Amino acid sequence: MEHKGFTINGSISCWIFFVFTLCTSRGDIGYSIPEEMRRGSVIGNIVKDLGLDVKRLSDRNVRLDADRTSRGYCDINLSTGDLIVAERIDREELCGSRVSCTLNYELILEIPLELHRIVIQIEDINDNSPQFTNDRIELEIRESSLKGARFLLDEAYDPDIGKNSVETYALQNNDHFVLIVNTNVDGGKYAELVLEIELDREQQQEITLLLTASDGGTPQRSGTAVIYVTVLDANDNLPVFSQAVYKVSLPENSPLDFVVFTVSATDADEGPNGEVTYDFGRVSEKVKRLFSVNKKTGDIKTMGNLDFEEESYYEMQILAKDGSGLATNSKVVVEITDVNDNVPVIFLKSPNNPVPENASPGTEVCIINVQDNDSGQNKNIRCSIQLNVPFKLVPSIKNYYSLVTTSELDREVVTDYNITITATDEGSPPLSSSKTIQLSVSDVNDNSPVFDKQSYSAQVTENNKPGSSICSVTARDPDWRQNGTVFYSLLPSEVNGVPVSSFLSINGDTGVIHAVRSFDYEQFRSFKAQVVARDNGSPPLSSNVTVSVHMTDQNDNSPLILYPAPAGSSIMTEMVPRAAPAGSLVSKVIAVDADSGQNAWLSYQIVKSTDPGLFSIGQYSGEIRAQRDIVGTDSMKQNLVILVKDNGHPSLSATCTVYLVISDNLSDLPEVKNASYEEPSSKLTTYLIIALVSVSTFFLTFIILVVAVRLCHRRKPRMLFDGAVAIPSAYLPPNYADMEGAGTLRSSYNYDTYLTTGSRTSDFKFVTSYNDTLQVDHTVRKSPGDPGEPCEEDRTDILQPPQVNVMLIHKSSYNGATSASRSSSSELALTWQTYFSLSWMVRLFVFLLSPGSQHTCTRYSVFLIGYLFGSGVLGAEREQKCGLSGGFLIKFQ
Repeated sequence: MEHKGFTINGSISCWIFFVFTLCTSRGDIGYSIPEEMRRGSVIGNIVKDLGLDVKRLSDRNVRLDADRTSRGYCDINLSTGDLIVAERIDREELCGSRVSCTLNYELILEIPLELHRIVIQIEDINDNSPQFTNDRIELEIRESSLKGARFLLDEAYDPDIGKNSVETYALQNNDHFVLIVNTNVDGGKYAELVLEIELDREQQQEITLLLTASDGGTPQRSGTAVIYVTVLDANDNLPVFSQAVYKVSLPENSPLDFVVFTVSATDADEGPNGEVTYDFGRVSEKVKRLFSVNKKTGDIKTMGNLDFEEESYYEMQILAKDGSGLATNSKVVVEITDVNDNVPVIFLKSPNNPVPENASPGTEVCIINVQDNDSGQNKNIRCSIQLNVPFKLVPSIKNYYSLVTTSELDREVVTDYNITITATDEGSPPLSSSKTIQLSVSDVNDNSPVFDKQSYSAQVTENNKPGSSICSVTARDPDWRQNGTVFYSLLPSEVNGVPVSSFLSINGDTGVIHAVRSFDYEQFRSFKAQVVARDNGSPPLSSNVTVSVHMTDQNDNSPLILYPAPAGSSIMTEMVPRAAPAGSLVSKVIAVDADSGQNAWLSYQIVKSTDPGLFSIGQYSGEIRAQRDIVGTDSMKQNLVILVKDNGHPSLSATCTVYLVISDNLSDLPEVKNASYEEPSSKLTTYLIIALVSVSTFFLTFIILVVAVRLCHRRKPRMLFDGAVAIPSAYLPPNYADMEGAGTLRSSYNYDTYLTTGSRTSDFKFVTSYNDTLQVDHTVRKSPGDPGEPCEEDRTDILQPPQVNVMLIHKSSYNGATSASRSSSSELALTWQTYFSLSWMVRLFVFLLSPGSQHTCTRYSVFLIGYLFGSGVLGAEREQKCGLSGGFLIKFQ
């Protein structure tokens, strides 16, 4: 019809709608709006109506949940809080002929969880024109029809309700008929054609009339149909239904082409006037899509799938016509019964994924909403999850559940959880559905790196190459990504006052430790360093481990010969008595090795000698002894080349030359010629001049001191020192360590020295090696009867000795000296070369030192520059002054 294209924009703009708020116990609100509002039109402001904060709508994840029929028509403007129209709302399509048409929404707000029901009442507007089922209405009326006869016309259908539906009918002016409008049981208006002036078929066989149906809306809408009246002979009976209203219940799962109900009408006429046909009267398009009626039998069948959740009942009007066109109508009401045909649907709201592993028990992970479109008992739902997970479901409000943690999580144990949620309704049979949530556990830096070992030890051979790797450390962190990435570093510390970074470096990524420089076993043998393993978390966690570095010795030091003096220094000649028996200790080679272990085990051997069979050397002691008795035919000058080698691999060695003179008198020494003494005479003269000046200066100074002492009449006691000869520290190599039994000389190896005075040429011999020395601050007392003992008087004052202490002990003969020697396992012979005689100086020296007639022995402390002595006068003068027959003892410290 022409009226179907009517525009409703003007009517909406003129529509004045009202908003009403319904206060319920749960904070529900309601609005009333007309249908066909434009998209974006504001329905109401839920922020003001519910007292919410518009600034927090986004933070609270506000949303509208609706059932299937209401979904998509409305939305929320988060910036203003307005409830707006999102889609065109057609009340007739949405609710059909129902008087009440509502949209039901649930407003969900989180943090905290709130639920508000919003009910929107859709008001009808006059947006549909009345329509007839057929635009052409054909009536066959017998001419015998009496005045006042009524003929039912097709009812016009207007999907609007109330006053917007069909209100009046109008008939075109004519000579025979008038129109009467009636109201049926459901409030609908229908028209009857009333014969006012009898028909005369002979005068007019057909009559055409225009029927107009109008609604009561503003502006008014109308629809028309053309009535074609054919004048027939008389038919005076109408079809009659067995029931005015038919009601039937139909399950929603009824199959297609299922017979819902059969209507029945009878006509008392005979022939064609008594034949009844059936058809739909005033029905909606949806009913025509879902149901059909058999024109001959009156069977009403299903044509489409029924759904209780979409529509629970249907109304339809059935017309019964006889062969002459007389018709009556009846109503059929079909009620749809619910069947448990909908499984519960699970919706996940605001999932918090991943979940941090340090989340406390009770932390909300996800909000779960379950819905079932069935009704009654079929709509009740139970929700559950499996038991072997640290989560549980906590019921909230109206089919809402919160999934919360029940215990602490540990990503290093379980990284992901697959949680299966099962929803089951209470229908018969019950239906259920499941949904699996995969929750990941996010890592937190809660694990420190752990080393594979509690401590590490590395063996490094000395003289290693700088930059070479010596060991590696490994630490593992079970955390993930940067929390599990381990970096290595050295903890700042010192080794003998030097930063450990000067010795070691570490690769921060691999943990490989490198030597920064070459190590020397003789400097230090081991040290420790702390390695820190730190992860890249925030805050970072770390752990330490101790790395012990031990050096192993290499044979990289040759033996160092301490005695005799190395080549280039003054040549020392040993004096051997001519009557020395076999096995006599002649001399001793002293050597050390800075290495350790077998690398420091030294052995000695004679590689060259003047007389190969005369002397031998101890393989490990270095003591040179006479192999046989020395006879007068043996050569006076004996040179021995000694090889000292260690036990390393390869072995290192050093050589020295020992010069021996077989003689009983020092006077024979000048006759001994040596290549080392054959220096230019000019150089010797220079040395002698320097020596004379030095001794003269010292002598004059000493005379002044002695005169001062004598003026003070102080008596100086004599003290006999049996101290030891210590090897000066200057002879020892750096970091030299004493090695017991390794063939090296201990720093406490001591010797006593004796000087004889029995002849003009004094003889020197070192004898008696021992370690038990007297301290300097102690006085040695002997009994008066001991032979050779110096004068014993009270000795209360001791002159502080300088660096070299010299004592002289008289020896009447060589045999006497031999008898005075202490028994010991080691003897050392040392020969002193006398270059010139200073008899007059020594006499004066001894005289001034003597305390006079009291014959008191005085301790001599003399610093020797070179080896300068007189030719025996010193011993004679001292013997006369002290009345001694023993001699002088020279002690070197």
